[in-house]
Amino acid sequence: MIDRVRCSSSLAPRLSLLGVALTACLFWAGCGGGSGGAGRVTIQNKGSDTMVNLAQAWAEAYRQVAPEVDVEVSGGGSGQGIAALIRGTIDLASCSRDMKPEEIDQAKKNTGKEPREFIVGYDALAIYVHKDNPLEEITFTQLAGIYAEDGQLTKWSELGVKLPGTADDTIVRVSRQSSSGTYEFFREHVLADKDFKLGSRDMNGSKEVVELVASTLTAIGYSGMGYATPAVKMLRVRSQPGQPAVAPSVENALNKSYPVSRSLLLYTLGEPAGPLQEYLSWIRSDAGQRIVEETGYVPLAPADRAP
Repeated sequence: MIDRVRCSSSLAPRLSLLGVALTACLFWAGCGGGSGGAGRVTIQNKGSDTMVNLAQAWAEAYRQVAPEVDVEVSGGGSGQGIAALIRGTIDLASCSRDMKPEEIDQAKKNTGKEPREFIVGYDALAIYVHKDNPLEEITFTQLAGIYAEDGQLTKWSELGVKLPGTADDTIVRVSRQSSSGTYEFFREHVLADKDFKLGSRDMNGSKEVVELVASTLTAIGYSGMGYATPAVKMLRVRSQPGQPAVAPSVENALNKSYPVSRSLLLYTLGEPAGPLQEYLSWIRSDAGQRIVEETGYVPLAPADRAP
């Protein structure tokens, strides 16, 4: 069972003797680390496209805190980050979904280390339509009718929606590639583990989903709420009949009233030490959590942050 970090008391693990030695070497003797030059350490962070803007913002801000530490960020999807962590080729995997038990086992087999999970914020997975679409809310049942392999909804008129200025109201389904943690989360939590219907427009990144919906009156898509623009509308979502339809927002994601809320995660191989542990502590501190909020996501509660 993976050890999930939720509060500051469990965030600051004791440094191993090796970690202490590495830290001392970094700051006092000026030894190199990772692929950085002499006197520098490089932290490789790869994974979730939902989190890539946030990860880049962290990396840029941390450069002012620890100029000798380079944080190199790349996306590709949660699955790509997890695959790289399993191979032992990165230090941090950014994920918008949990690692699967078989992925954890493979990482332990390959590297001899058990992945360690850190919750670094929260997100509301928003359902987007074009700003001129009159629809204001949608249900899980309707979303399954649009996206699931046995779904029968193909036109906006079947949802009682009349789109302005178009004769063809066929729904354009915008989705993500299967390596995406957002794809996995939507499939598990909204479609109840049903497979996706063929024929969707599968985007490489979260931003591309919103951009396509913004330019296509008949489109619908799902992406992190941090990617919202004035050209799209985020729908209120109802998970069960009789339940209220709830809008995606910071408050509703934090209190879990929005039914498509999720954790934003970072994974390491084993207990982080030295510069990596310090970077994770900073991410979970007030300074790092301000960046979470500034990029449109939901920060950790004050009691759950690192000192």
